[in-house]
Amino acid sequence: MCGNSLRILARCSRRLDRLLASASVAAALSVMAGAAAPALALPQWATRGSGDALASVGAAGPTPAWLAFCAQQPQECAHNPSEPDTIVLDQSTWKTIVDVNEQVNKEILPVTDQDHWGVADRWDFPDDGLGDCEDIQLLKRRRLTQAGLPQRALRMTVVIDEIGAGHAVMMVRTDRGDYILDNKRNAVLSWQETGYRYVKREGSDSAAWVWLGNQAAPTVTAAK
Repeated sequence: MCGNSLRILARCSRRLDRLLASASVAAALSVMAGAAAPALALPQWATRGSGDALASVGAAGPTPAWLAFCAQQPQECAHNPSEPDTIVLDQSTWKTIVDVNEQVNKEILPVTDQDHWGVADRWDFPDDGLGDCEDIQLLKRRRLTQAGLPQRALRMTVVIDEIGAGHAVMMVRTDRGDYILDNKRNAVLSWQETGYRYVKREGSDSAAWVWLGNQAAPTVTAAK
């Protein structure tokens, strides 16, 4: 009697162990499934309204280095008036813009024109992996146009940065406002979030530039 009871208890114990193990596995799988599917964070452009564009206040002369660049690379300055001057921003386009900004920032080592070319100011593509701010933005623009974005909506822009120095960024004009691609950060920010003062930018036609009135971004966001 005693032996039969021990065998029954042993079988019950093994069965209970299997049930507990199964329950533990199920619980673990449930937790893993929850961890593998977090809530999708909305991109910045999807969380605010449209119309946050930076208005120009008149014509401005381009820099001499830009004119020299246009003479050497006329296709980079000849905007097609049939192209839209703003981009309809959706999830796919936003991802392309963010990816290109980050990829080029990783690829190109920032150096001054003096160290790179031996001159104070030169605008060119950083095909050797070296370049300063404007060279890096020119490469981003070329990558984005190759991805199908209209060049007319991608504007080279001159700003005063957080330390009071001249700096070049690229402004992407969209139906949800103007966004800035910058070699100082991987995050693509609206123009209001950069902390910069906006001096002038490439126009929508030919090699003309427009004056931005030294407008200040109202909100400073730390570089990322």
